[in-house]
Amino acid sequence: MGHGGDVIAELTTDHREIKDLFKQFSNILPGSEDRKRLANALTIELVRHSVAEEEYLYPAVRKHLQDGDALADKELAEHARVERLLAALQQREPADLDFDRLVVKLYTEVTAHVYDEESHLFPRLRNGVHSYVLEELGNKVRRAKKSAPTRPHPGAPSTPPANKLLAPGLGMVDRVRDYLSGRGQ
Repeated sequence: MGHGGDVIAELTTDHREIKDLFKQFSNILPGSEDRKRLANALTIELVRHSVAEEEYLYPAVRKHLQDGDALADKELAEHARVERLLAALQQREPADLDFDRLVVKLYTEVTAHVYDEESHLFPRLRNGVHSYVLEELGNKVRRAKKSAPTRPHPGAPSTPPANKLLAPGLGMVDRVRDYLSGRGQ
């Protein structure tokens, strides 16, 4: 959940962990309860990651990069698609006919998003933003992930200041629900 380094290193490490969860998922037999466990783990990590990006990365993109508003808006639209898929997936069981189909769609969306960030957005940030700012953003992202929600909330705001105000409360409620249900344990 917190790896250290600047925002690019932090988020890239998250990407690798998410990719590993998808790989683990693909090695489990369809219909298995382990698939639900991994789908929950993917959801937890993707939601935390997305919330942290929405709170700190995309506002920095808007502030520091030429055409930053358009870039941030594109990234937020991708997040919204992923969050809708995660919400649908949370309503399914591994034996449901569309469970695996939803995971494949999720994999496709996430993989494209990661590729775009790592190939285009992150190099622009590395070249256009002072290393001190990137380091501070890494610290903020790590803090945000600790209090972020663990479940999709497609109707929640995705831009500051509303997301920064609501996310910690939603995160606390989600963690209580997770504890009581054993989700993510």
